Amino acid sequence: MAQIIDGKRISQEIKDELREKVASLKAEGKEAALAVIQVGCDPASSVYVNNKKKACAYIGIESLSYELPEETTEAELLALIDKLNNDNAVNGILVQLPVPAHINEDKIIQAISPEKDVDGFHPENVGKLVIGEEGFVSCTPAGIIQLLKRSDIEISGKNCVVIGRSNIVGKPMALLMLRENATVTIAHSKTQNLKELCKNADILIVAIGKPQYITAEYVKEGAVVIDVGIHRDAANKLCGDVKYDEVFPVASAITPVPGGVGPMTIAMLMNNCVASMSR
Repeated sequence: MAQIIDGKRISQEIKDELREKVASLKAEGKEAALAVIQVGCDPASSVYVNNKKKACAYIGIESLSYELPEETTEAELLALIDKLNNDNAVNGILVQLPVPAHINEDKIIQAISPEKDVDGFHPENVGKLVIGEEGFVSCTPAGIIQLLKRSDIEISGKNCVVIGRSNIVGKPMALLMLRENATVTIAHSKTQNLKELCKNADILIVAIGKPQYITAEYVKEGAVVIDVGIHRDAANKLCGDVKYDEVFPVASAITPVPGGVGPMTIAMLMNNCVASMSR
């Protein structure tokens, strides 16, 4: 019987720990504020932004909201980021992605000061992750490490396959698993023999972006399966990249969708905000 890795419970645990930490930092006279910028009104982005505000309120840090119209120019957005970079009252800056097509996403990510880049996307923070220095780590991969550790799943010495090579999940995920002494393989759209490769994984992390793509045929008996995907199926129900009902009997532990990886992303964003407060 597979262990269901409960991201809701673990994320709540982390937020409760952070709430205590914030209270003691405030007692030392340290304050924190997270600036959240949203350009346009993409409905999914609005939901995420709202969840971030709620999490800030819960752990006791201020959230500053900048909701900009769709037609905001790149120059205007860069000017706002520059102003927030120079504002000592702001510890973290987050631009909700995606931004409208007329704005260069890379330019925006690079404009945020690495010290305030609580998303962990700035090239300087990514570079620090590569060479093992302390910096902000991308929230979803950091959350997955916490899911594994707090579920008492051994990482060291295990074979790990990460499917997906995005800058936000796949690449930092592989680096974090390496840091935890796993043996890591990154698979992607050009990988040959994907099934055979996945069958060797003790820990399979799926960030492929295709609904219910990974079936039981890809999973070794007793493997741990982490599903990063989020989609709506034909019946409009939320589902992941993994065919959960089929994989559940084969796995030793698995994350559900929803309620697995999702809640951890915001918990780790809050963790980065509190880390910036401590620094």
